[in-house]
Amino acid sequence: MASRTQHKRLALAATALVVIGALIGGIFFFQSRPLAVQVAGFQDKVAIEVFGLGTVEARTLSRLGFEVAGSIADLNGDYGNRVMKGQLLARLQDSEQRAKVDFARAAVAQTEALSQQARVALQRAEVALRQKQSISERREELFRKGATANEANEEARAAFEMARADVALAESAIAVADQNLAQSKALLEVEEAKLAKYSLTAPYDAVVVNRQRDLGSMLNPGEVLFTLVDPASIWILSYIDESRAGPIRVGQDATISLRSMAGKRFKGRVARIEIESDRVNEERRISVSCEDCPTDFHLGEQAEVIIAVDKIDHVLMVPIAAVSDFNARHGRVWAIEDGKLASVPVELGRQTLDGRIEIVGEALETLQIVTAPTAGLRQGRKVKIVQAGP
Repeated sequence: MASRTQHKRLALAATALVVIGALIGGIFFFQSRPLAVQVAGFQDKVAIEVFGLGTVEARTLSRLGFEVAGSIADLNGDYGNRVMKGQLLARLQDSEQRAKVDFARAAVAQTEALSQQARVALQRAEVALRQKQSISERREELFRKGATANEANEEARAAFEMARADVALAESAIAVADQNLAQSKALLEVEEAKLAKYSLTAPYDAVVVNRQRDLGSMLNPGEVLFTLVDPASIWILSYIDESRAGPIRVGQDATISLRSMAGKRFKGRVARIEIESDRVNEERRISVSCEDCPTDFHLGEQAEVIIAVDKIDHVLMVPIAAVSDFNARHGRVWAIEDGKLASVPVELGRQTLDGRIEIVGEALETLQIVTAPTAGLRQGRKVKIVQAGP
């Protein structure tokens, strides 16, 4: 009985040895046979793009209020209204100020009348001066001929000098009247300027984003009543990592997608690159104008921006997943040397949004890089190329 049990154990041990040997042989066979791999090939018209997240904003946004205090007597704008430049939005109670304007206008009319009166007086004085001058000249001629006494001649000359003084006085009165008229007109302009502050008009074609108060409300000077935006100034304020923002230039084409309109793409263009970056997040603020975005906009809505910074030809691109020891500018890839695998260092260039990276440096024309990690990759293993990748 013991002998039979011993035979069974020996048979099981032999079977196990055979299985283990088969497994080892299989593993050795599979590991020693050439590994099928794909290698990277050169590509043309590879788009280099930069991605950024942002929000819908307005380049021109104005918060309007009155410079004077008062209660709202007229209100013409509301949320979502489109207003034209110069359109009256609101007016404060202004009866007292209008009365001051009317008083100033009356003062202007009065000074204008006084100015005209002074001019008429000058005309009379000039007529009298010409008359006295003529009389004085005749008396002097008669005195020289001995036909009249010197006393009469002197009286005529004195009358002439007095008439000339009256002309000078009339001219001075005109100057005073003109100064008074200029002063009254200036005061009228001041009162009219004050009256204009009781009316609030749109500074440009705009959309009313917000209205803070209702009809009859009392406002303090500088208190915001309306918030307006210029619909033509809507753009996307995007935030892009500084490490990717270097190639971005004003005027580059961009693609915009709005969160509320998933699947739709709109044409854009880089409009402004902020001089100051976000110090905390290490991001650069890039403003992108939208050429065909919908007319209905929502400030603060999340948006995605893709900026086309370059397009390159004859470039060797590999998936980033095929690069190990990646440190932004350098890494290691599996390449084929004399039909065998070798881990080689490479210099890295630009990246694409679909997860590929450029291989740069020397000997690119002869370098065959495995495009994706495959089970069984090891130093010195034989390979066969089954397909050259794009």
